[in-house]
Amino acid sequence: MILGRMRGAGIARAVMQGPRPVVLSGPSGAGKSTLLKKLFKDYENVFGFSVSHTTRQPRPGEVNGKDYHFVTREEMQKEIDAGEFIEHAEFSGNMYGTSKGAVQAVQAQNQICVLDVDIQGVKNIKKTELKPIYISVQPPSIEILEKRLRDRKTETEESLQKRLTAARVDLELSKEPGLFDLVIINDDLEKAYSELKEVLLEEIKKTEESRKS
Repeated sequence: MILGRMRGAGIARAVMQGPRPVVLSGPSGAGKSTLLKKLFKDYENVFGFSVSHTTRQPRPGEVNGKDYHFVTREEMQKEIDAGEFIEHAEFSGNMYGTSKGAVQAVQAQNQICVLDVDIQGVKNIKKTELKPIYISVQPPSIEILEKRLRDRKTETEESLQKRLTAARVDLELSKEPGLFDLVIINDDLEKAYSELKEVLLEEIKKTEESRKS
């Protein structure tokens, strides 16, 4: 999850090389990760995940460079000041962000780069030269979202309430007309996955064909 505002001008044109990226947004617990896992499994090597930077500590099982680039606040601030980030933010006392290099690394492999950002991240990316497909994954209700988050057993009560507050804001702001190319209400995983695949099919075919040539 990436929250906050962007500094500096748009993205360097180098980021525009390669397949059209996908921006996936939605509250924590809406099911983005589950949908992405299915997508990556069914279309092996077609998609690549943009690995975000964060200053928070790794959770058990998380791998540096795979789940996140875990860095110090000083390191991350230095890169931000140098204009190396598309977008960055602070959430619960930790910094998060997507670097230009993270997107370029995926596109250099001729893969569709997936960026997982919050609603502010979506609005900030719209100000850049990146021309992604914008998709919002949403829960059927806040009550169901709360149950999913509680079932994870990874949050303190304070952290959970912060995520629910952020989710309410996220869902309200996402109603803005034209913000997303597709809004998926994830109450049935297979149906949600089918909708996701349908909107990405054209880009998937182009990528697969270009990889063959």
